[in-house]
Amino acid sequence: MSGTAAQPVSTRPGWIDWLIKRQLDSYPDTRPRVMYLGITVLATITLYYELYVGGSVSTLILTNLHMTFTFYVLTLAVGAIIGAFGSLFAGITDRLGRANLVVFGLFFTGVFVAFILPAATDKWTFTIEGFVVGFVEGVCLVATPALIRDFSPQVGRATAMGFWTAGPVIGSLIVSVVGTATIPAIINDPRFWTHEYRICGIAGLIVFVIALIGLKELSPALRDQIMVTLRDRALVEARAKGLTEADIEAALRHPFQQLMKPDIIISAIAVSIMLLIYYTAVGFSVIYLTTVFGFSLKDANGLGNWNWGFNVIAVILIGIISDRFRVRKPFMVLGGVVAAIMTVIYLLQAGHHPSYYTLAIILAVLSLGLGIAYTPWMASYTETVEARNPALTATGLAIWGWIIRIVVALSFFLLPLVINSVTPLVDYGAQVQAYATQYKSELAFAQAHPDVVAAAQKVPPSVIAAAKSVPPDVIATAQKIPPDVLAIAQKDATQLANAQKFAPELAVIQAHPALFTKLATYKNPAQIPPALVNQAIAAAGGGVKGLKVLTTISQNQAAITGVIAVAPDLQKLAPYAADLKTIAPYSAQLTAMAPYSAELTKMAPYGPQLTALAGVPPSVFAFLKAHGQDVQNAAAVTASQWRTWYWICFGGIIFFLFSIPLLRGRWRTRDAKRDEEEHEAKVQEELARIQAATVS
Repeated sequence: MSGTAAQPVSTRPGWIDWLIKRQLDSYPDTRPRVMYLGITVLATITLYYELYVGGSVSTLILTNLHMTFTFYVLTLAVGAIIGAFGSLFAGITDRLGRANLVVFGLFFTGVFVAFILPAATDKWTFTIEGFVVGFVEGVCLVATPALIRDFSPQVGRATAMGFWTAGPVIGSLIVSVVGTATIPAIINDPRFWTHEYRICGIAGLIVFVIALIGLKELSPALRDQIMVTLRDRALVEARAKGLTEADIEAALRHPFQQLMKPDIIISAIAVSIMLLIYYTAVGFSVIYLTTVFGFSLKDANGLGNWNWGFNVIAVILIGIISDRFRVRKPFMVLGGVVAAIMTVIYLLQAGHHPSYYTLAIILAVLSLGLGIAYTPWMASYTETVEARNPALTATGLAIWGWIIRIVVALSFFLLPLVINSVTPLVDYGAQVQAYATQYKSELAFAQAHPDVVAAAQKVPPSVIAAAKSVPPDVIATAQKIPPDVLAIAQKDATQLANAQKFAPELAVIQAHPALFTKLATYKNPAQIPPALVNQAIAAAGGGVKGLKVLTTISQNQAAITGVIAVAPDLQKLAPYAADLKTIAPYSAQLTAMAPYSAELTKMAPYGPQLTALAGVPPSVFAFLKAHGQDVQNAAAVTASQWRTWYWICFGGIIFFLFSIPLLRGRWRTRDAKRDEEEHEAKVQEELARIQAATVS
């Protein structure tokens, strides 16, 4: 077991030993200690960057891999459970050490994020591979705070934990910054999400090389002791020399039984519930900001910069301040109250239209409050575990890691029940919005004049084309003519044309009806008496003119007879002769339009609008018909559903505030300093006793 203290050797270790055996048998000086802490924080940042990178392109992942929002949330929940058991497994680092798990965990996650996850082309492959990465990260993300604790005395613990706590926040910030810098405003490639994963994975492999070369850890004999200040170093090292493997084994016996206590369990649950709003932001802030407020993917990641940037400032600065004042609990209360107030302000924005910078300020102050509360809690929690058994620090952190991931999993199972409006907004909302913007005036007209659109849909395209070819004044003239007259004109169109063609001949016949009636009795023109013929010629105008009229009548007897047969109808048409003449060249078009006269009349005032509407591709109407109502319904309820969820997050912060008294630590600086002075006196007393025993 690697938990035993390494013995000095006279031979120089080989390169394999140099890579694997990382234990230090003496407490490091300040410079190497800060380096080990820095590498641990860098590893933490990288692991959280890899864990959260999907959030920056979540909408693209859902679309490209055909995930519903419910499926996506449930996979995050299951992933959190798998990560929880990875965290629980990380309790073995109390026996086997922490550093190698971190180093080779970085290698494993870097390869998966850079190469394996981006190659996934379906949701199940992506999800299962993500579960594997989640388990490994669950192990590493317990080992890293254990290393931070090992290398930081209690008096500087909040500062060190502030830098460690900055790990997940800076990881989130890097996700947002890289996303803002590399994600274009308009994305045409559905697999652009793989670009963000490859950047992240390559960064992870670079950090793996740094950790491989530089990361060390304390031997069990050193790390299994409480170190209040750096002045305890001599005592800690002196104690370590007297510890046997049996002593270490005894301290590690029944680890979970030793730590399953209310102060540890309830505190871990409380902080996990408080961080619901943080994990909601990590997983769903891009979805929330794009679907509820309509921000672009780029702007949503930009707001994340404000969120995580101010959180980083808080967790580091408050760690330094907490160590300076020697207390944790007042800062937890202050941060919790600020976070609770800002959560309410934030949730009330849903359903309204706040500006980018309004939300940026709200998110900044909210994150500031969470950071003020969380860093002192981490320091106080590790000190509470140490008070139970300093040899079981990793086990205590494993319990915390397991609880926080179980709480996150349960909350993610609950989230789709509270918020069921996201899937249509993510899957179809952007396209519906794009169509609504591109065809805004056309769709507005259709919505405002449904009767006109319905009328237009009844008229065949050929009739609409015919109507467009008829001048408006002709249509107006046709509309002045009574329908029965138009009907007669259409029925007797041939006779009407013949009446106009043979108007002189018909006038002669009409002037001499008896003469032409008598002529009609002769079936054979050759049998007509010459005197009767001469009379007819004279009646027709005499001479050549009269003969020509009679010849025309004779040659077109049938047509002229047809005109005479409908004489009563033609009498009705007479008052409209000029109008009928105007519309005559368009009789075919007007005939086609006649069955749709009511519809065409309704359409007439909206010609340009209907023309523009006809230019909208049919696929647009098909898409809007299939998904427009779902998107509209989802948009109507999504703000209310998200407000409900953030009220749950608010309740989690309140529960956290009530749990603070369970943790170890003073409320007042003077009490904490008195404890430190008493501890220093005991250290000097014990060190003197050990030195005296050694001399004797």
